[in-house]
Amino acid sequence: MKSSVHEIRARLLMLLIRAFVIVLTLSFLLFISITGYFLAYSSSTPIPLPFANLLEGYYAGHGSWNGVDVIFTQIKTDALQPILLDADQNIVLDYRPGSVSMPSSRYEPQHDDIILKLTVNNELVGYLVITSFTLAERFGLARAILLPVGIISLILVLFMVIVAMLLMRRFVNPLADVIYAARAVADGKLGTRLPTEGPQDLRSLSESFNEMASSLERSDRERRDMLADIAHELRTPLSIIRGRLEGIVDGIYTENGPQVSMALDQTYVLERLVEDLRLLTLAESRQLPFDKHPVDLGQLVERTLEVFSAEAQEKNIVLAFAERSGDLTVSVDPQRFEQVLGNLIGNAIRYVPEGGRVWVTAHSTVDGLSLTVNDNGPGLPPEDLPFIFDRFWRKDKSRARVSGGTGLGLAIAKQLVEAQGGQISARNLPQGGLQIVVEL
Repeated sequence: MKSSVHEIRARLLMLLIRAFVIVLTLSFLLFISITGYFLAYSSSTPIPLPFANLLEGYYAGHGSWNGVDVIFTQIKTDALQPILLDADQNIVLDYRPGSVSMPSSRYEPQHDDIILKLTVNNELVGYLVITSFTLAERFGLARAILLPVGIISLILVLFMVIVAMLLMRRFVNPLADVIYAARAVADGKLGTRLPTEGPQDLRSLSESFNEMASSLERSDRERRDMLADIAHELRTPLSIIRGRLEGIVDGIYTENGPQVSMALDQTYVLERLVEDLRLLTLAESRQLPFDKHPVDLGQLVERTLEVFSAEAQEKNIVLAFAERSGDLTVSVDPQRFEQVLGNLIGNAIRYVPEGGRVWVTAHSTVDGLSLTVNDNGPGLPPEDLPFIFDRFWRKDKSRARVSGGTGLGLAIAKQLVEAQGGQISARNLPQGGLQIVVEL
Protein backbone atom coordinates (compact mmCIF):
# COMPACT_ATOMS: atom_id res chain seq x y z
CA MET A 1 0.00 0.00 0.00
CA LYS A 2 1.47 3.36 -1.03
CA SER A 3 1.32 6.17 1.51
CA SER A 4 2.91 9.58 1.84
CA VAL A 5 5.36 10.21 4.63
CA HIS A 6 2.76 12.43 6.35
CA GLU A 7 0.21 9.60 6.39
CA ILE A 8 2.80 7.22 7.85
CA ARG A 9 3.69 9.75 10.55
CA ALA A 10 0.01 10.25 11.40
CA ARG A 11 -0.54 6.49 11.72
CA LEU A 12 2.50 6.05 13.95
CA LEU A 13 1.42 8.98 16.12
CA MET A 14 -2.08 7.53 16.49
CA LEU A 15 -0.59 4.17 17.49
CA LEU A 16 1.52 5.91 20.11
CA ILE A 17 -1.41 7.92 21.52
CA ARG A 18 -3.64 4.85 21.46
CA ALA A 19 -1.10 2.93 23.50
CA PHE A 20 -0.89 5.75 26.04
CA VAL A 21 -4.69 6.03 26.30
CA ILE A 22 -5.10 2.27 26.76
CA VAL A 23 -2.51 2.17 29.55
CA LEU A 24 -4.01 5.21 31.28
CA THR A 25 -7.58 3.90 30.98
CA LEU A 26 -6.71 0.45 32.28
CA SER A 27 -4.84 1.99 35.23
CA PHE A 28 -7.82 4.24 36.04
CA LEU A 29 -10.32 1.37 35.78
CA LEU A 30 -8.13 -0.86 37.94
CA PHE A 31 -7.92 1.83 40.62
CA ILE A 32 -11.71 2.36 40.52
CA SER A 33 -12.34 -1.38 40.78
CA ILE A 34 -10.04 -1.89 43.74
CA THR A 35 -11.36 1.18 45.54
CA GLY A 36 -14.99 0.23 44.87
CA TYR A 37 -14.41 -3.31 46.08
CA PHE A 38 -12.96 -2.28 49.42
CA LEU A 39 -15.53 0.42 49.93
CA ALA A 40 -18.50 -1.80 49.07
CA TYR A 41 -17.54 -5.13 50.57
CA SER A 42 -14.88 -4.58 53.21
CA SER A 43 -15.86 -3.90 56.79
CA SER A 44 -12.45 -4.18 58.44
CA THR A 45 -10.05 -2.59 55.99
CA PRO A 46 -8.80 0.77 57.29
CA ILE A 47 -10.17 3.74 55.35
CA PRO A 48 -8.14 6.93 55.59
CA LEU A 49 -10.89 9.20 57.02
CA PRO A 50 -9.39 12.62 57.68
CA PHE A 51 -10.33 12.92 61.36
CA ALA A 52 -8.80 9.54 62.29
CA ASN A 53 -5.40 11.21 62.17
CA LEU A 54 -6.77 14.11 64.19
CA LEU A 55 -7.91 11.73 66.91
CA GLU A 56 -4.52 10.05 67.06
CA GLY A 57 -2.87 13.46 67.22
CA TYR A 58 -5.18 14.53 70.04
CA TYR A 59 -4.38 11.45 72.11
CA ALA A 60 -0.66 11.88 71.50
CA GLY A 61 -0.88 15.47 72.77
CA HIS A 62 -3.12 14.88 75.80
CA GLY A 63 -2.32 11.32 76.80
CA SER A 64 -6.02 10.46 77.13
CA TRP A 65 -9.40 10.90 75.52
CA ASN A 66 -10.58 13.56 77.97
CA GLY A 67 -12.14 16.48 76.06
CA VAL A 68 -11.90 14.68 72.72
CA ASP A 69 -15.45 15.79 71.86
CA VAL A 70 -13.86 19.05 70.66
CA ILE A 71 -12.54 17.18 67.63
CA PHE A 72 -15.99 15.83 66.76
CA THR A 73 -17.70 19.22 67.09
CA GLN A 74 -15.24 20.64 64.53
CA ILE A 75 -16.14 18.01 61.91
CA LYS A 76 -19.58 17.21 60.50
CA THR A 77 -20.20 13.65 61.63
CA ASP A 78 -24.00 13.31 61.40
CA ALA A 79 -23.82 11.18 58.25
CA LEU A 80 -21.19 8.86 59.72
CA GLN A 81 -22.58 8.46 63.33
CA PRO A 82 -19.19 7.52 64.75
CA ILE A 83 -18.40 5.83 68.05
CA LEU A 84 -15.06 6.33 69.81
CA LEU A 85 -13.85 3.39 71.88
CA ASP A 86 -10.82 3.14 74.12
CA ALA A 87 -8.24 0.36 73.84
CA ASP A 88 -10.52 -2.00 75.80
CA GLN A 89 -13.44 -1.32 73.41
CA ASN A 90 -15.28 0.72 76.04
CA ILE A 91 -17.36 3.64 74.75
CA VAL A 92 -15.75 7.07 75.06
CA LEU A 93 -18.18 8.98 72.80
CA ASP A 94 -21.29 7.78 70.98
CA TYR A 95 -22.75 10.00 68.27
CA ARG A 96 -25.52 7.66 67.17
CA PRO A 97 -28.96 9.35 67.30
CA GLY A 98 -31.09 8.02 70.14
CA SER A 99 -28.30 5.84 71.50
CA VAL A 100 -28.76 4.71 75.14
CA SER A 101 -25.24 3.41 75.51
CA MET A 102 -23.43 4.82 78.49
CA PRO A 103 -19.84 6.00 78.51
CA SER A 104 -17.41 3.35 79.73
CA SER A 105 -19.87 0.62 78.71
CA ARG A 106 -18.51 -2.06 76.40
CA TYR A 107 -19.48 -1.92 72.73
CA GLU A 108 -20.01 -5.03 70.64
CA PRO A 109 -19.15 -4.35 66.97
CA GLN A 110 -21.87 -5.05 64.41
CA HIS A 111 -21.43 -6.79 61.05
CA ASP A 112 -21.74 -3.62 58.94
CA ASP A 113 -19.53 -1.50 61.16
CA ILE A 114 -16.27 -0.13 59.84
CA ILE A 115 -13.65 -0.15 62.57
CA LEU A 116 -10.51 1.98 62.44
CA LYS A 117 -7.67 1.24 64.83
CA LEU A 118 -6.15 4.30 66.43
CA THR A 119 -2.46 3.98 67.34
CA VAL A 120 0.11 6.28 68.85
CA ASN A 121 3.76 5.29 68.69
CA ASN A 122 2.72 1.82 67.52
CA GLU A 123 0.53 1.41 70.64
CA LEU A 124 -3.21 0.74 70.31
CA VAL A 125 -5.06 3.58 72.05
CA GLY A 126 -8.62 3.14 70.75
CA TYR A 127 -11.03 2.45 67.95
CA LEU A 128 -13.17 4.61 65.72
CA VAL A 129 -16.38 2.84 64.69
CA ILE A 130 -18.46 4.07 61.72
CA THR A 131 -21.96 2.66 62.07
CA SER A 132 -24.09 4.34 59.38
CA PHE A 133 -21.68 3.95 56.45
CA THR A 134 -24.27 2.78 53.91
CA LEU A 135 -23.48 1.61 50.41
CA ALA A 136 -24.51 4.98 48.97
CA GLU A 137 -22.30 6.77 51.48
CA ARG A 138 -19.41 4.44 50.65
CA PHE A 139 -19.66 5.32 46.99
CA GLY A 140 -19.97 8.95 47.93
CA LEU A 141 -16.65 8.61 49.69
CA ALA A 142 -15.36 6.78 46.63
CA ARG A 143 -16.34 9.77 44.48
CA ALA A 144 -14.51 12.03 46.88
CA ILE A 145 -11.44 9.88 46.54
CA LEU A 146 -11.76 9.43 42.77
CA LEU A 147 -12.26 13.13 42.04
CA PRO A 148 -8.61 14.00 42.59
CA VAL A 149 -7.70 10.83 40.74
CA GLY A 150 -9.74 12.06 37.77
CA ILE A 151 -8.05 15.46 37.91
CA ILE A 152 -4.66 13.76 38.02
CA SER A 153 -5.70 11.59 35.10
CA LEU A 154 -6.64 14.68 33.08
CA ILE A 155 -3.28 16.22 33.85
CA LEU A 156 -1.62 12.97 32.79
CA VAL A 157 -3.56 13.08 29.51
CA LEU A 158 -2.27 16.57 28.80
CA PHE A 159 1.21 15.48 29.78
CA MET A 160 0.82 12.45 27.53
CA VAL A 161 -0.02 14.70 24.55
CA ILE A 162 3.09 16.77 25.19
CA VAL A 163 5.23 13.64 25.51
CA ALA A 164 3.66 12.24 22.33
CA MET A 165 4.57 15.40 20.41
CA LEU A 166 8.14 15.21 21.69
CA LEU A 167 8.34 11.51 20.82
CA MET A 168 6.95 12.29 17.41
CA ARG A 169 9.82 14.66 16.68
CA ARG A 170 12.37 12.40 18.31
CA PHE A 171 11.28 8.95 17.16
CA VAL A 172 8.11 8.88 15.05
CA ASN A 173 9.28 11.22 12.27
CA PRO A 174 12.64 9.44 11.67
CA LEU A 175 10.92 6.05 11.83
CA ALA A 176 8.26 7.20 9.37
CA ASP A 177 11.03 8.39 7.04
CA VAL A 178 12.65 4.94 7.22
CA ILE A 179 9.35 3.20 6.38
CA TYR A 180 8.65 5.57 3.49
CA ALA A 181 12.20 5.22 2.15
CA ALA A 182 12.04 1.42 2.39
CA ARG A 183 8.85 1.43 0.33
CA ALA A 184 10.45 3.78 -2.18
CA VAL A 185 13.43 1.44 -2.58
CA ALA A 186 11.04 -1.51 -2.95
CA ASP A 187 9.34 0.42 -5.77
CA GLY A 188 12.68 0.73 -7.56
CA LYS A 189 13.71 4.24 -6.44
CA LEU A 190 17.23 3.16 -5.47
CA GLY A 191 18.47 6.74 -5.19
CA THR A 192 16.40 7.28 -2.01
CA ARG A 193 18.47 8.35 0.99
CA LEU A 194 17.64 9.22 4.61
CA PRO A 195 18.87 12.14 6.72
CA THR A 196 20.84 10.91 9.75
CA GLU A 197 18.96 12.45 12.67
CA GLY A 198 17.32 11.43 15.93
CA PRO A 199 18.74 9.18 18.68
CA GLN A 200 21.89 7.16 18.11
CA ASP A 201 20.01 3.94 17.28
CA LEU A 202 17.86 5.69 14.67
CA ARG A 203 20.94 7.42 13.22
CA SER A 204 22.62 4.03 12.95
CA LEU A 205 19.48 2.66 11.29
CA SER A 206 19.47 5.54 8.79
CA GLU A 207 23.16 5.08 8.03
CA SER A 208 22.70 1.33 7.55
CA PHE A 209 19.71 1.98 5.28
CA ASN A 210 21.70 4.46 3.20
CA GLU A 211 24.55 1.96 2.88
CA MET A 212 22.07 -0.74 1.83
CA ALA A 213 20.44 1.58 -0.72
CA SER A 214 23.84 2.57 -2.10
CA SER A 215 24.81 -1.08 -2.39
CA LEU A 216 21.56 -1.91 -4.18
CA GLU A 217 21.98 1.06 -6.49
CA ARG A 218 25.55 0.07 -7.25
CA SER A 219 24.55 -3.56 -7.86
CA ASP A 220 21.72 -2.49 -10.16
CA ARG A 221 24.06 -0.17 -12.06
CA GLU A 222 26.67 -2.92 -12.36
CA ARG A 223 24.00 -5.34 -13.59
CA ARG A 224 22.86 -2.89 -16.25
CA ASP A 225 26.43 -2.12 -17.24
CA MET A 226 27.27 -5.81 -17.40
CA LEU A 227 24.31 -6.54 -19.67
CA ALA A 228 25.30 -3.63 -21.91
CA ASP A 229 28.92 -4.80 -21.92
CA ILE A 230 27.96 -8.39 -22.74
CA ALA A 231 25.75 -7.18 -25.58
CA HIS A 232 28.61 -5.04 -26.85
CA GLU A 233 31.15 -7.86 -26.60
CA LEU A 234 28.88 -10.35 -28.37
CA ARG A 235 27.81 -8.00 -31.13
CA THR A 236 31.23 -7.62 -32.77
CA PRO A 237 32.07 -11.32 -33.34
CA LEU A 238 28.48 -12.12 -34.26
CA SER A 239 28.48 -9.33 -36.85
CA ILE A 240 31.73 -10.65 -38.33
CA ILE A 241 30.47 -14.23 -38.44
CA ARG A 242 27.19 -13.14 -39.99
CA GLY A 243 28.92 -11.00 -42.63
CA ARG A 244 31.32 -13.76 -43.64
CA LEU A 245 28.62 -16.43 -43.79
CA GLU A 246 26.31 -14.18 -45.82
CA GLY A 247 29.20 -13.50 -48.18
CA ILE A 248 29.77 -17.22 -48.64
CA VAL A 249 26.04 -17.83 -49.24
CA ASP A 250 25.93 -15.02 -51.79
CA GLY A 251 29.01 -16.40 -53.54
CA ILE A 252 31.20 -13.44 -52.71
CA TYR A 253 33.61 -15.60 -50.70
CA THR A 254 34.69 -19.16 -51.35
CA GLU A 255 33.56 -21.77 -48.86
CA ASN A 256 37.09 -22.84 -48.01
CA GLY A 257 38.81 -19.46 -48.14
CA PRO A 258 40.22 -17.24 -45.38
CA GLN A 259 36.76 -15.84 -44.68
CA VAL A 260 35.75 -19.19 -43.20
CA SER A 261 38.85 -19.14 -41.00
CA MET A 262 37.99 -15.61 -39.86
CA ALA A 263 34.46 -16.69 -38.96
CA LEU A 264 35.90 -19.65 -37.08
CA ASP A 265 38.25 -17.37 -35.16
CA GLN A 266 35.30 -15.28 -34.06
CA THR A 267 33.51 -18.38 -32.76
CA TYR A 268 36.60 -18.98 -30.62
CA VAL A 269 36.28 -15.44 -29.30
CA LEU A 270 32.62 -16.07 -28.46
CA GLU A 271 33.47 -19.35 -26.79
CA ARG A 272 36.20 -17.72 -24.70
CA LEU A 273 33.89 -14.88 -23.71
CA VAL A 274 31.11 -17.26 -22.64
CA GLU A 275 33.59 -19.41 -20.69
CA ASP A 276 35.05 -16.34 -18.95
CA LEU A 277 31.56 -15.17 -18.00
CA ARG A 278 30.69 -18.59 -16.61
CA LEU A 279 33.94 -18.74 -14.63
CA LEU A 280 33.47 -15.22 -13.27
CA THR A 281 29.90 -15.95 -12.22
CA LEU A 282 30.90 -19.15 -10.41
CA ALA A 283 33.80 -17.39 -8.68
CA GLU A 284 31.65 -14.46 -7.54
CA SER A 285 29.00 -16.80 -6.12
CA ARG A 286 31.70 -18.91 -4.43
CA GLN A 287 30.49 -22.00 -6.29
CA LEU A 288 33.79 -22.64 -8.07
CA PRO A 289 35.53 -25.76 -6.66
CA PHE A 290 39.15 -25.40 -5.54
CA ASP A 291 41.70 -28.17 -5.05
CA LYS A 292 44.08 -26.42 -2.66
CA HIS A 293 47.36 -27.98 -1.59
CA PRO A 294 50.91 -26.72 -0.97
CA VAL A 295 52.66 -25.74 -4.20
CA ASP A 296 55.89 -23.94 -5.08
CA LEU A 297 54.81 -20.56 -6.37
CA GLY A 298 58.19 -20.03 -8.02
CA GLN A 299 57.65 -23.00 -10.30
CA LEU A 300 54.18 -21.73 -11.25
CA VAL A 301 55.64 -18.34 -12.19
CA GLU A 302 58.41 -19.89 -14.30
CA ARG A 303 55.94 -22.17 -16.10
CA THR A 304 53.59 -19.27 -16.85
CA LEU A 305 56.42 -17.06 -18.14
CA GLU A 306 57.48 -19.86 -20.45
CA VAL A 307 53.94 -20.08 -21.86
CA PHE A 308 54.01 -16.35 -22.74
CA SER A 309 57.62 -16.27 -23.97
CA ALA A 310 56.70 -16.65 -27.66
CA GLU A 311 54.10 -13.85 -27.49
CA ALA A 312 56.59 -11.62 -25.70
CA GLN A 313 59.28 -12.26 -28.34
CA GLU A 314 56.88 -11.21 -31.09
CA LYS A 315 56.52 -7.80 -29.43
CA ASN A 316 60.19 -7.70 -28.39
CA ILE A 317 59.13 -7.61 -24.70
CA VAL A 318 61.48 -8.85 -21.97
CA LEU A 319 59.87 -11.34 -19.53
CA ALA A 320 61.72 -12.00 -16.28
CA PHE A 321 61.30 -13.52 -12.85
CA ALA A 322 63.34 -10.71 -11.40
CA GLU A 323 63.29 -11.30 -7.63
CA ARG A 324 62.44 -14.10 -5.26
CA SER A 325 63.19 -14.61 -1.58
CA GLY A 326 62.13 -16.88 1.26
CA ASP A 327 59.94 -19.95 1.18
CA LEU A 328 57.54 -19.59 -1.75
CA THR A 329 55.40 -22.60 -0.80
CA VAL A 330 51.75 -21.63 -0.49
CA SER A 331 48.44 -23.54 -0.25
CA VAL A 332 46.45 -22.74 -3.40
CA ASP A 333 44.75 -24.48 -6.30
CA PRO A 334 47.66 -24.63 -8.79
CA GLN A 335 45.43 -24.67 -11.87
CA ARG A 336 43.35 -21.68 -10.74
CA PHE A 337 46.36 -19.71 -9.56
CA GLU A 338 48.20 -20.40 -12.81
CA GLN A 339 45.15 -18.90 -14.50
CA VAL A 340 45.53 -15.83 -12.28
CA LEU A 341 49.19 -15.48 -13.29
CA GLY A 342 48.29 -15.97 -16.94
CA ASN A 343 45.66 -13.23 -16.82
CA LEU A 344 48.01 -10.78 -15.07
CA ILE A 345 51.03 -11.43 -17.30
CA GLY A 346 48.91 -11.55 -20.47
CA ASN A 347 47.29 -8.24 -19.54
CA ALA A 348 50.73 -6.67 -18.95
CA ILE A 349 52.07 -7.89 -22.31
CA ARG A 350 48.94 -6.62 -24.06
CA TYR A 351 49.41 -3.03 -22.89
CA VAL A 352 53.20 -2.73 -22.74
CA PRO A 353 54.60 -1.06 -25.87
CA GLU A 354 57.01 -2.93 -28.12
CA GLY A 355 60.48 -3.20 -26.59
CA GLY A 356 59.06 -2.96 -23.06
CA ARG A 357 59.61 -5.08 -20.01
CA VAL A 358 57.42 -7.26 -17.76
CA TRP A 359 58.86 -8.73 -14.60
CA VAL A 360 57.58 -10.75 -11.66
CA THR A 361 58.72 -10.72 -8.02
CA ALA A 362 57.79 -13.07 -5.17
CA HIS A 363 58.73 -12.79 -1.50
CA SER A 364 57.70 -14.55 1.69
CA THR A 365 56.25 -12.22 4.34
CA VAL A 366 55.35 -12.46 8.02
CA ASP A 367 51.69 -13.12 7.12
CA GLY A 368 52.29 -15.34 4.07
CA LEU A 369 53.50 -14.45 0.62
CA SER A 370 53.54 -11.42 -1.69
CA LEU A 371 53.73 -11.59 -5.51
CA THR A 372 53.88 -8.66 -7.95
CA VAL A 373 53.52 -8.43 -11.72
CA ASN A 374 55.17 -5.23 -13.00
CA ASP A 375 55.53 -3.51 -16.36
CA ASN A 376 57.07 -0.31 -17.70
CA GLY A 377 54.06 0.63 -19.76
CA PRO A 378 52.10 3.89 -19.58
CA GLY A 379 50.36 2.98 -16.32
CA LEU A 380 46.93 4.29 -15.41
CA PRO A 381 45.49 7.63 -14.26
CA PRO A 382 44.98 7.48 -10.47
CA GLU A 383 41.21 7.93 -10.88
CA ASP A 384 41.04 4.74 -12.97
CA LEU A 385 42.89 2.46 -10.54
CA PRO A 386 39.80 1.59 -8.40
CA PHE A 387 38.00 0.25 -11.51
CA ILE A 388 40.76 -1.87 -13.01
CA PHE A 389 39.26 -5.11 -11.60
CA ASP A 390 35.69 -4.35 -12.79
CA ARG A 391 34.07 -6.45 -15.50
CA PHE A 392 34.74 -5.31 -19.07
CA TRP A 393 36.77 -2.34 -17.87
CA ARG A 394 39.40 -1.18 -20.35
CA LYS A 395 41.73 1.75 -20.32
CA ASP A 396 40.43 2.56 -23.81
CA LYS A 397 36.97 4.02 -23.16
CA SER A 398 35.86 3.10 -26.66
CA ARG A 399 36.50 -0.55 -25.67
CA ALA A 400 37.95 -1.31 -29.08
CA ARG A 401 39.30 -4.78 -29.58
CA VAL A 402 42.53 -3.69 -31.21
CA SER A 403 44.46 -5.08 -28.25
CA GLY A 404 42.33 -8.23 -27.91
CA GLY A 405 40.96 -9.73 -24.71
CA THR A 406 37.47 -9.98 -23.31
CA GLY A 407 37.85 -7.37 -20.58
CA LEU A 408 37.24 -10.02 -17.91
CA GLY A 409 40.79 -11.17 -17.17
CA LEU A 410 41.52 -8.92 -14.19
CA ALA A 411 37.99 -9.36 -12.79
CA ILE A 412 38.47 -13.16 -12.92
CA ALA A 413 41.93 -12.84 -11.33
CA LYS A 414 40.48 -10.81 -8.47
CA GLN A 415 37.70 -13.31 -7.78
CA LEU A 416 40.06 -16.32 -7.96
CA VAL A 417 42.54 -14.70 -5.56
CA GLU A 418 39.90 -13.62 -3.04
CA ALA A 419 38.17 -17.02 -3.22
CA GLN A 420 41.44 -18.58 -2.04
CA GLY A 421 41.81 -16.20 0.89
CA GLY A 422 44.08 -13.63 -0.76
CA GLN A 423 43.97 -9.98 -1.73
CA ILE A 424 44.83 -8.22 -4.98
CA SER A 425 45.47 -4.55 -5.66
CA ALA A 426 46.97 -2.27 -8.30
CA ARG A 427 49.17 0.82 -8.16
CA ASN A 428 51.38 2.86 -10.44
CA LEU A 429 55.14 2.48 -10.13
CA PRO A 430 57.12 5.64 -9.33
CA GLN A 431 59.28 5.19 -12.44
CA GLY A 432 56.22 4.56 -14.62
CA GLY A 433 54.20 1.48 -15.37
CA LEU A 434 51.65 -0.60 -13.50
CA GLN A 435 52.14 -3.00 -10.60
CA ILE A 436 49.62 -5.69 -9.60
CA VAL A 437 50.17 -6.96 -6.04
CA VAL A 438 48.82 -10.35 -4.90
CA GLU A 439 49.02 -11.16 -1.18
CA LEU A 440 48.33 -14.68 0.06
